[in-house]
Amino acid sequence: GVLPLCRQPPAWGRAAWQSPGPLQSPGLPLAPCRAFSNNKILVELDESSGVAMMKFKSPPVNSLSLDFLTEFCISLEKLENDRACRGVIITSNVPKIFSSGLDITEMCGKSTEHYAEFWRAVQEIWLRVYGSNMVTIAAVNGSSPAGGCLVALSCDYRIMVENPKFSIGLNEAQLGIVAPFWFKDTFVNVVGHRVAERSLQLGSLHSAAEAHKIGLVDELVPEEKLQERAVAVMAEWLALPDHARQLTKSMMRKAVLDRLVAHREEDIQNFISFISKESIQKSLRRYMEMLKKKK
Repeated sequence: GVLPLCRQPPAWGRAAWQSPGPLQSPGLPLAPCRAFSNNKILVELDESSGVAMMKFKSPPVNSLSLDFLTEFCISLEKLENDRACRGVIITSNVPKIFSSGLDITEMCGKSTEHYAEFWRAVQEIWLRVYGSNMVTIAAVNGSSPAGGCLVALSCDYRIMVENPKFSIGLNEAQLGIVAPFWFKDTFVNVVGHRVAERSLQLGSLHSAAEAHKIGLVDELVPEEKLQERAVAVMAEWLALPDHARQLTKSMMRKAVLDRLVAHREEDIQNFISFISKESIQKSLRRYMEMLKKKK
């Protein structure tokens, strides 16, 4: 299952990830940048600034499969447990796409046990990113529909590449599925009730310019400036005392987080009964066929 993995990072991960104390490495300077890479995610921590760069590298579209979510979870846990890390910039290593969102193959023709495990992993990643003690910045360097948009929405700040070809939004309605209440809450808290209501009902995907106009992303930059700008914004956020910022963030987000925690099992059951409906399975199959044709 996903939870044991997420809650208890493997011992080797924890040990390798903690910086060696002076006793362990006499006379050896600490490497300024430590990296760990899994199959689908690359993480590099710059110890001098306390900033980690997390890059999604699961071609073709960084879809949020169960494996991807588990790895994402473990990577975040390692960073949260590392005293040297104060902030994380989340971006993509795959051209033109940040993340295409939830992996539809995980929701099509599988067992109820599988649906439960998958949905718990989706919940877990949101709880972790939205509730993180670290400063989280999404450097959105490609399109980011549905679950990809949720990952960006869950961060403290969003910078997107100014490119008319890239879009972002919670477009679940287009696939005939409904964004859960916690997706909706996160969206409302960013763009306001009216914009969220219209956007969710229409399953809108917003161009980068539109996304900026409605406040879905905080700023737009040319592609070549994205990383540099994300690092500069991170420095502004890290200039504040951590505890004051963390307590403020917790105060702002606690009610939304608590709502899912209180209704977690019920939310999983709702997802299972919804996704198991033949009509929903049919529309997901249709969507997958359409994607195959596009290729």
